[in-house]
Amino acid sequence: MTEPSRTRRPSWRVWAAVAGVFLLVAVTAVVLAVTGQQSPPQPAAAAEDRSESAAPSEPSPSAAGEAAPPPTTPPSAPSADAASEQVAEPVSVSVPSIGVTSELLRLDLNDDGTVEVPPLGPNDQAGWYQRGPAPGAVGPAVILGHVDSAEHGPGVFFELGALQPGAEVTVARADGSVAVFAVDRVETHPKDDFPTLEVYGNTENPQLRLITCGGDFDSAVRSYEDNVIAFATLVDVRPA
Repeated sequence: MTEPSRTRRPSWRVWAAVAGVFLLVAVTAVVLAVTGQQSPPQPAAAAEDRSESAAPSEPSPSAAGEAAPPPTTPPSAPSADAASEQVAEPVSVSVPSIGVTSELLRLDLNDDGTVEVPPLGPNDQAGWYQRGPAPGAVGPAVILGHVDSAEHGPGVFFELGALQPGAEVTVARADGSVAVFAVDRVETHPKDDFPTLEVYGNTENPQLRLITCGGDFDSAVRSYEDNVIAFATLVDVRPA
């Protein structure tokens, strides 16, 4: 009579390998929980500038408590209402090359005269500064969005630093028309040296600025040190 086969127990090497896999997964989970998912991309020129600096800094967490553009005070300028009269208000923005699609909130001024930023939440949305021109009107329309947050992960403009010149940005408007912009350039600026006039100052033609945070993360104040700004020009209007 043939003896019943015995189940072979895994060797200690197998158990050690399995334990190693679980340990790696656990460590990875802890790292992601502490530092955020990944660092947001930076404009190519900014990355090159940092690589030429004297000493590399330690990697910093990408998840910020308030990773929004700075509440910059716009310069005193004539009201944009007249310039926006013939242009319907924006309802959504799309940047296909970096996977952005968002309805637009309305942003105004805070009591101290600085620009509001969108609320930070799980359903992150970009916002249009409604005291400036509407997208497609003469002047610089400004749209702001978060890069990420410690609680909710990547924000609506997480990939803004990866945007390339020539990329298309479309803004759907309340009358069904679509304003089409082409990206001219993407820049990084320190928050304490924000190019206010370049962003909010009057222009001779319809312009668009997309703004978020970028650069190194300052863990002491839970904020990024820089801003990423995409500058774009109107190239077409698709009728309703």
